[in-house]
Amino acid sequence: MAESNRSTAILESPIQVTDPACIVGIGETDYVRKPGSGMSALGIQLLAATRAIEEAGLTGKQIDGIMPFPNLGNAEAFAANLGCENLRFASIIHMGGAAPVASLRDAAAAVNSGAANYVLIPGGWNGYSGARVRQTVSQDVSSLPGGEIARDYYLPYGFTAPPQWYSVMARRHMHEFGTKPEQLGCIAVAMRKHAQLNPNAVMRGREMTLDDYLASPMLADPYRFFDCCIETDGAAAVVVTTAERARDLGKHPVSIMAGAAGQPYPADEITNRKDIFRTGLSLAAPEAFQKAGIKPSDIDFAQIYDCFTFEVLQQLEEVGFCKRGEGGPFVEGGRIELGGELPVNTHGGLLSEAHVLGINHIVEAVRQLRGDAGERQVRDAEIGVVTGWGDFGDGSIAILRR
Repeated sequence: MAESNRSTAILESPIQVTDPACIVGIGETDYVRKPGSGMSALGIQLLAATRAIEEAGLTGKQIDGIMPFPNLGNAEAFAANLGCENLRFASIIHMGGAAPVASLRDAAAAVNSGAANYVLIPGGWNGYSGARVRQTVSQDVSSLPGGEIARDYYLPYGFTAPPQWYSVMARRHMHEFGTKPEQLGCIAVAMRKHAQLNPNAVMRGREMTLDDYLASPMLADPYRFFDCCIETDGAAAVVVTTAERARDLGKHPVSIMAGAAGQPYPADEITNRKDIFRTGLSLAAPEAFQKAGIKPSDIDFAQIYDCFTFEVLQQLEEVGFCKRGEGGPFVEGGRIELGGELPVNTHGGLLSEAHVLGINHIVEAVRQLRGDAGERQVRDAEIGVVTGWGDFGDGSIAILRR
């Protein structure tokens, strides 16, 4: 695992790609919390997509596969605006915030099967200036993770927003394993610390101490204000192709070693699960590591979907970085900070960089593996993990290497 945050140069040796698929382009917009920019959700995603395509050294005409985020655009609209004249692969994965990372697996399969040559994965929204989640779910039952169950048994009792839904898992973990609020606070503080090194982070210039965290108001016990991700406008995108085509582009691609996704059971309800801590990632992580032929101890950094602090702790356990119930002590003492044993969310994550549906975690992983992360660079980073979390515990994971 990584030992420091000193910058490491991009490899100067000839490009050697052994994994079958690669990320060859990344793009982002600015991340903001202010009144609307005048751009639609599609518009900001198109801006990020254009930057990712250009960064890959491609044109829109060469993109023949598109995997949009659910309910925030369709392949036809992206193709029409980007000039994708030869679109022949389009797919949408309905797993909420787990969708972008799950899309990496399917994009890799598409390019390796010949279904597409270059697959674009965009994601973005007006998460601050547009409708909030509570407004969305109250107006459209189809947007609820649990559908009719949530409509009939959650909403009438005021169980209407993600902090409430996920808080029950956090509280149960505290009950069973003695997890402390201060340990959740270690996660929030680490993400804020990393954001200070990221020029595009919304919370840059707003440092936070553990005392600040503990003084923040309670929203949904045990979640305080600083346990919750920030609402932002913005978008990001990545381009995936085969290793062979990546070599021809002459850049430094990032290999997709393995990817996997899964759902909890039942996927549409939380409180009646036999094992409330068993999520989609509990299924996906062992599969991904087996495919990659490595162990969690081989990972240099992790970009963990951090909609709330406890979901970071829970995913660290379910991925296998520590045993279930040991996540609280694991995040203490700077272990997940830059320079620690396992740097987590080196960009600040959804808690302090921006909530861009988790696709910004993929972008950060690519930067780390290229050696392009500047002040927040993990020294000698070779292998990283990215996770996704969606709906009532859908999970996805990708193992990437330089």
